[in-house]
Order: sequence, then C-alpha cells, then structure tokens
Amino acid sequence: MVRIAHQTQLGKYYIGDTERFFRLKKGRELKGKVQLILTSPPFPLNRKKSYGNLQGEDYKSWFVGLAKVFSDFLTEDGSIVIEMGNSWVSGRPVQSLLHLESLIEFVKHPDANLRLCQQFVAYNPSRLPSPAEWVTVQRIRTTDSYTHVWWMAKTDFPKADNSKVLRPYSNSMKQLLRKQQYNSGVRPSEHVLSEEGFLTDHGGSIAHNFFELEPMNSKREVRLPNAFSLSNTDANSFFIRTCRERNITPHPARMPLGLAAFFIQLLTDPDDLVLDPFAGSNTTGFTAELLNRRWISTEIKPDYAKQSKIRFEDEILHKSKSKG
Repeated sequence: MVRIAHQTQLGKYYIGDTERFFRLKKGRELKGKVQLILTSPPFPLNRKKSYGNLQGEDYKSWFVGLAKVFSDFLTEDGSIVIEMGNSWVSGRPVQSLLHLESLIEFVKHPDANLRLCQQFVAYNPSRLPSPAEWVTVQRIRTTDSYTHVWWMAKTDFPKADNSKVLRPYSNSMKQLLRKQQYNSGVRPSEHVLSEEGFLTDHGGSIAHNFFELEPMNSKREVRLPNAFSLSNTDANSFFIRTCRERNITPHPARMPLGLAAFFIQLLTDPDDLVLDPFAGSNTTGFTAELLNRRWISTEIKPDYAKQSKIRFEDEILHKSKSKG
C-alpha cells in the first residue's frame, strides 16, 4: 500500500515501497516531468542498519535496476544526483568496490541513456571514526570521512547554472576588486592573465566540487557556496531539538541541508519538480519547499514520516514563505 503521509502546497510525502509507487498511476504520471532526482539511497553496508540496506550483488542488482526507472522520470534536461558513501569488505580492512561498480553500471545501463556530468566530494571531519574495528581498535586504517556525490543526466547539457551557487570571494579577491589592479601576464603555469580579466565583480567565485562541511584549518575561513548558508539556520538544530523533545531518534544518515540546497539551486528553477525516492527524514523535500520548488518524496518506513512532519513545523519555513 502507498499512501500520503503529509503534504504541503508544494509537495507530498508518500509512505510505501518506492518501486511500487513508480508503478502506480500517481507515479507513472510523473514520467518526463521531474527536473531533479536528489537522493541518498541506502548504502551497500556490511551490516544491516535500522534504515535498511541490501548487501553485495543483491545491492548492485537493485541499484543498477533503478537507472532506467529514474531516467524515464526525468525531463529531457533533468538531472540525477546521488550521494553514496564508501563500503568495506566484510571482516577485512579492505575497501569494497561495490559502490563504484554499482555507480558505473548504473550510468552505463543500456536503456537509461545516462552520462556522468561531474563527481563531488563532501568532506565532514566530524564523522565518527569508521570502520571502528580497523580505525579505533586495531588502528591500521584512517577515518572514513567523506562521501561521494554523483551528478548524472540524459544529455551532455542538462539545465544548470553555476552563477546561482557562487561562493564568497576570498579576502584577497575582495581587495583586488577594491583596488581594481593586479599583476597580469604569464604565470609559471604558462597561463596568461589579461589586464582586466579579474576586475569584474560577479558576486562571488565559482564553486568547487569539494565541499568542506567543517573547517579543516581553524585559521582559514571556509568558503562554501552561498547555497550552504541554509546549514547556518536553525533548521537542523530545530529538527534535532524537537526530535529529542519527542523521544524520536533522528534518521542516522541525513543529507546535509546545504548539500541539498546546492544541487537544487544549481540544477533547478522555482516551481520545478524535485523527487527523492528514498526520503528518510525528508531533507530534500524540506529544502525544496524552502526554495520554492515542487517536490515528491517517498519512503518505505512510516516512522520517518513523523520526522518529515517535524521539519515543516520549523519557523524558518514560514519566514521564507512570508518573504516570498
């Protein structure tokens, strides 16, 4: 059974098996209409987690099988963005190739017509040391502290605009813009800098594909894209605080709000449709709502629907609506 757990003017959160939802009339009606599929599917872990995950070849077969389904739901210039962590070989201090094999076969699915637009890395130094046996017990490996984010599409030129996700200028660049002068000419790299190429204020610098979610160096300012400013709101703290007050254990693998905001702003426009087929606590839907995008989220575990409802109680959402 697939049912609506809750909805807003912009979106709906469905409870039920995702693949069953795709086969239903309400799912089939979305074909060719989704601008962005943004999700963090269950990782191919070695042990079962509370939020569900498959293992080994079963995982790869399941994951690769989604390629054609996802492709069918996209608009012609739509995108798929998937966050995927690393996996390890069971009982051995060796990284598994499963997530990479799954990703490669997903992109190369003969009926999906996909290509990899770009790879991103989200580095989080606050992640707990893992895998614990090899990192904290035997101390023969280092902490696995990042996840991959893969951007795919059906065309070489999907809708995208990096001017919407600029990052703040460095202090030296701000100074250069004030002075309106710099040393032009040939650099040791043989690049030739024109006399006026860096004198225009574009509102920020082009984002990198490496996201430093927390500072690696406390003496250096982190310059995440402006889209990540959502992470500096009370949205996360409100969610965690309210879950604690209601004795609810938050989803253990939540996508950072800033990460969701970055790709929603980069790859969609207001009123476009964003889909998260493995919604969990619904970071994607909540962020889409904040950014005035339509959204559909599906999730198999009913408990996570309660967490999604909590997100939409946040005052920041109502403030953003009043400004809009």
